[in-house]
Amino acid sequence: MKYFLTALLLAGFAACSFGQEIPFDANGRGLSFPPDYSFTGSNLKGWHTMGNATWQAQNGEISVNANGGPALLVYDRSFQDVIVHFLLKAAPGSEAGVIVRLEKSGDGYKGILVAVKDNAATNYRITLDAQGKEISREQLRNAGQLIRVAPAPKPPAANAPAGNNGQRRGNGGGRPAGPTDLPMKAASGAIIPGEWNQFEVIVDFNILRKYINDTFDSQGGATDDLGEKGGQGFGPIALYAGGTGTVQFKEVKYKNMHIMYTPKEASAPRWKPQRISDMSYSFSAAIADFNHDGIMDVVAGPYIYYGPDFTHYEEISFAQTYNPSTQFPSTNCQYAFDVNGDGWPDVIVGAGGMTVYINPKGESRRWDSYKIIPGGATEVTTFRDIDGDGKPEMVYMSNGGVYYAKFDPANPTKSWTQHRVSGAGYSTLHGIGVGDINGDGLPDILNPYGWWEHPAKGVADTGQWKYHSQAFARYGHFNFAGGLGGCVMGVYDINGDGLTDVVTSLNAHGGGLAWFEQKRDKAGNITFVPHMIMDDFSSKNAGGVTFTELHGTNFADVNGDGIPDFIAGKRYWSHLDSSFDPYPYGPDVVYAFITVRDKKAPGGARFVPELIHNRSGAGSDVTVGDLNNDGKIDVVTSSRRGTYIFWNQTKSKGKEKAGVKPAAAATVKAAPAKK
Repeated sequence: MKYFLTALLLAGFAACSFGQEIPFDANGRGLSFPPDYSFTGSNLKGWHTMGNATWQAQNGEISVNANGGPALLVYDRSFQDVIVHFLLKAAPGSEAGVIVRLEKSGDGYKGILVAVKDNAATNYRITLDAQGKEISREQLRNAGQLIRVAPAPKPPAANAPAGNNGQRRGNGGGRPAGPTDLPMKAASGAIIPGEWNQFEVIVDFNILRKYINDTFDSQGGATDDLGEKGGQGFGPIALYAGGTGTVQFKEVKYKNMHIMYTPKEASAPRWKPQRISDMSYSFSAAIADFNHDGIMDVVAGPYIYYGPDFTHYEEISFAQTYNPSTQFPSTNCQYAFDVNGDGWPDVIVGAGGMTVYINPKGESRRWDSYKIIPGGATEVTTFRDIDGDGKPEMVYMSNGGVYYAKFDPANPTKSWTQHRVSGAGYSTLHGIGVGDINGDGLPDILNPYGWWEHPAKGVADTGQWKYHSQAFARYGHFNFAGGLGGCVMGVYDINGDGLTDVVTSLNAHGGGLAWFEQKRDKAGNITFVPHMIMDDFSSKNAGGVTFTELHGTNFADVNGDGIPDFIAGKRYWSHLDSSFDPYPYGPDVVYAFITVRDKKAPGGARFVPELIHNRSGAGSDVTVGDLNNDGKIDVVTSSRRGTYIFWNQTKSKGKEKAGVKPAAAATVKAAPAKK
């Protein structure tokens, strides 16, 4: 079995080499897992046929005309849980797809078929005779989504769509189309007649899932068997063709999901990990001196862990562990700030239930809590000073729009005042950023759909900000439920040209990391050129590093060269212990992508991946700051694996203690940005 981990671990310690730049694919179509096997040859060694048709192979492409069929090309190994990837082109009049768990049954065979016919893809339970002739097939029901084990079917609900068992369907569940000036649209996942269509088919216990053209299928999950041995089917993979006309397959790959892998714990020399909690309580953390002893502490969910050793901890709210397999923590993003001005830092929860916890000033009790923003927010927030008064505002997305909310220092426990920045239809579940894009000294707000220009000085913020459409993300494997966008977006001058650039993960529940180089024409109009840093498993990425689920990110100068770097972590089991997300069981890594200004690199910069840790990952964000006042930026994560501090061991002192504060933009020599 080929694992990508060897390269992944070694790459964290060495600079990457750059040749041709990875192209930016706005559709995110690629490979979501590291394959154990890829068909690349011109012979069918390791495969055998069933039926009378003749299968041919040339340069990694397999073709057949079933002449009525069916015709099967059967792999010689058997699997129980497996993911299969392939591209398929089927002529009119044909039916084609893949069978998994093709097992012997009496005098014939049974298996699970995913097939395309008349430009529609459907899941079936199929039985064949000893020669491969079809005896029967039964369409599989929709069993659910965030599950690994399919429940027994419910009685048909009144007015439920036929065959849907009353479950919500995929492909957005009927999301509205959105504003016309959005820079990208979700793909439909429809079969494209006469073209190559991408499939990923996953069978895991008694669940079958399929992705078409990198989009979650409308049938959601479907059971292969509801009986006592529903998860025990075992048999080969078989390419399938029926009807008339030529059927072609290429890029046939698989991964045996029954074999799991946990790497030996490793970090780059710069980083020393300390696990301060063994339990799953939170997807976020914050840093402050909560007990006024002059030493920084860490809060993660319901607990404060006291420095300098972080071995003693105390509840600020009722603490109860979450089951990593079946439950989500209630805290997605968490911050520390003295909102009531009494000199003691308080705790603010952003995404995951907008709440402020007031510090009881050393009293040994749980803290009083207050809901501050009604209606909550999407999964990612940030806490930054938007109006220049020296106090941070909560920046978030809710009710279809982009907002920031301001607290009243005289009464911070009442509802914060909300300011709507965007119109309706511009919110996403993931991805938020703050930074000065146009060089006017005022913070703009970003999300995957572009950026909103802060009103000019002296102009009252009385309404929505000016919108600039720009794709800072891409749709991909988790298309239907809003995987678009990452977490905190890095906004700083990456290549040293005096213009503010953007670096961000592209899909929180898929893959991809890129930076966007700002360009200006003579009139001062701003555009961005995307440069891929890390794509999916079909690409040769910087340092050989590839991972999915980049849900936790932040940026700070971790190596002390005065240039911020980008930190990204994988959220393990992002949607519970299931195969719902791309490669959810991959090692839960955290990386620092070191920003290197290099005139020979595309755009004048490159990112060198450095492994922070390979056994922890991130939750919904990453926290950065100087925990021990040594001038170096440390990293804190809280995830399904617990809460971690990664101590920065850089020999030279860091220059940017603030962590998330972007470096000041140099004077722009180009014409002023056009308003």
